[in-house]
Amino acid sequence: MKKGKRIVFSSIITLAIVAAAFYITLPPINLQSTEFWGFLTFSVVVFGVSNLVLSINLRSAREAVGHTPISLKNNKFAIVVIVLALLPMLVILVGNISSSTFFNAKAYANVITVENAIFEEDMPETDTVSNIALMDSNSANTIGNRTLGALSNVVSQYEIAPNYAQINYLGTPKKVANLEYVGFFKWLGNRDTGIPGFVMVDPVNISAEYVELTKPMKYVDSAFFNEDLLRAVRFRYPTKILHNFSFEIDEAGNPYYIIACAKPKVGLFGALDINEVIKFDPCSGESEIYSVDSTPSWIDTVYTGYLASEKYDWYGLYANGFWNSVIGNKDCKVTTDDFGYIMIGDDVWYFTGVTSITSDESNIGFIISNARTGEYKFYPIIGAEEYSAMRSAEGEVQEKRYTASFPSLINISGEATYIMVLKDDSGIVRLYALVNVEQYTVVATGETQESAKRSYIEKLKQEGILDDELVDDPDLPVVSSATITVSDIKMPVINGETVVYITDEKGIVYKEKLSQNESLILLGVGDKIEVFYSDTSIERIKEIESFNAVNK
Repeated sequence: MKKGKRIVFSSIITLAIVAAAFYITLPPINLQSTEFWGFLTFSVVVFGVSNLVLSINLRSAREAVGHTPISLKNNKFAIVVIVLALLPMLVILVGNISSSTFFNAKAYANVITVENAIFEEDMPETDTVSNIALMDSNSANTIGNRTLGALSNVVSQYEIAPNYAQINYLGTPKKVANLEYVGFFKWLGNRDTGIPGFVMVDPVNISAEYVELTKPMKYVDSAFFNEDLLRAVRFRYPTKILHNFSFEIDEAGNPYYIIACAKPKVGLFGALDINEVIKFDPCSGESEIYSVDSTPSWIDTVYTGYLASEKYDWYGLYANGFWNSVIGNKDCKVTTDDFGYIMIGDDVWYFTGVTSITSDESNIGFIISNARTGEYKFYPIIGAEEYSAMRSAEGEVQEKRYTASFPSLINISGEATYIMVLKDDSGIVRLYALVNVEQYTVVATGETQESAKRSYIEKLKQEGILDDELVDDPDLPVVSSATITVSDIKMPVINGETVVYITDEKGIVYKEKLSQNESLILLGVGDKIEVFYSDTSIERIKEIESFNAVNK
C-alpha cells in the first residue's frame, strides 16, 4: 500500500478506535488533566500500530518468516510516532513533578484560609439534638432497603444507589439516594418508564420514606449508552474535569445531580480544587453551570468531606515548607481519618478532629468546613480524638457488643461533647452516647436523646466539671417514674412514623416512637415495667423517656 493511502486508512482506523475509546472512557479534553494526556498517548499509539500493520504486505511477512526480519531501524515514520507517543507521557511526568508539594509546599498550604473561632459563640448550647445527622451511611442503607423492600413493584426492578447524600431539606437534615437499575436487562425493560423515585432517610428520627416522582428520571449512573449519567454530562461539558457527583433535591422536592468541576491550583496538575458547579436535571437532561460563589443556597454538597480534609492537611503540613513536614514537623497537624456532619443555619458543614502529626491519641482542636462554600473554621479544644471517644462509648456497654458511629460535636452546658449512636450487628440504632471531649472517660448513654443528655449532665456534676447551680436546664422535661402493668398496646402509624401507645391498668397512656426505642416491640399485655416518663399537654398521656422490665 502506498504511503499516502496508508496514512489515510490508518487515520480512519484510528478515528474509529479513538472515538469508541472516548465513548467508553470519557476523559476530559483539558490540558490540565492527566487523563487527557494519557488518552492522547493511546491515540498516537493506535495510529502508529495501524500504520505499521498496513505497511506490512504479504511479501514482507514471508520474508520475516524466511528469517529476513523487517527492520524499523531506518523507518523515520515509526521513529516520529514513537516520539509523539512519548511526549504526552513526558508531559505527565514533568507536570506531576513540577506540581508536587516538594516544589510548591507554600502554594498548597495557601489553597485555603482557616479562621480561628470560638466554640461557645458558633455553637450555642444544645436543647434537643435536632441538627445532627447521627446516622451513618451504612445504617441509612439498612433502613432505606427495609423501606424499599415493602414496595414489591419497585424492589423487583430497582435498587437504592449505594451512596446517600447528606442534605439540609427545609431546615432539617436528611439523607437522600435515588433508585438505580439492577443491571443491563432491567434498564432495557424499564428505560421507557425511567427511575420512578428516591429514598429519603431522616437521620435524627431514624426513619425513611420512599418518594415517588411525578416525572421519572432518565439519566442515572446505572443507565447505559447515551442515558448514562456521566456520558450525558461529559457530552455537554467535554472540557470540564468532573470531580464528584451528588444526588440532591431542591426545596420543592425536585431531583438534581450536583456535579463539582475541578481545576488545578498549583502548576499543571497540582492541588485540584473545585471552581464550578453543574446542576443537572436527570428527568429532562437540562443543565446549568455556576461558579462556586454563585451556587444556589439549596445546593448542599459542592466539596466532599474527603476533599475538605485533604485541603486542610495541605494547610497543616506544608505551612512551614516541605522539609519541615518530613523532618522537623514543627506545628504540623492533620485531620483524623473520618468526618461527621453538622447543620448550621441552612448549610451542611463537615466536622473532623485535628491532631498533631506526632500524636495519635488526642486532638489539638477540630475544624468545620462548609460543604457548599468551602469555608473553614478551627476551634482549639484539646481532647480525645474521635476514635478514642468511640471506643470509650462502646466500652460503656461492652457486654452488648454495640458499634459506635463516627461522632459529631455539640455544646452541652458549655462543654464540647461528642455525640454518636450505638448500633447492633444488624445496623439498628440501639442507644445514643455522649462523650466529653476533654475527659473522654465521662460517658453517658440512653435509649433516647433526652435520657442520654440527662444522664450526661448528672455525670458532669458527679465529676465536678459542672456546678449544680449552673446546670439547671429548664428545657429538659421533668421525669417521673412508675411501676405499671401493661393492659393494652397499640402501634398506629402517624406521619409515616410508628408510635407505640401503652395503656396501664389505670387507663394512663404512655407513648414513644418505635424508631427511638425498638425494644418496645418486645412488650406484651400483662408485662410489668418500670417506666420513666415526662408529662405532655394532655393529662393522661405521658411521654416515655425509658423503661426497665420488672418481670416477664
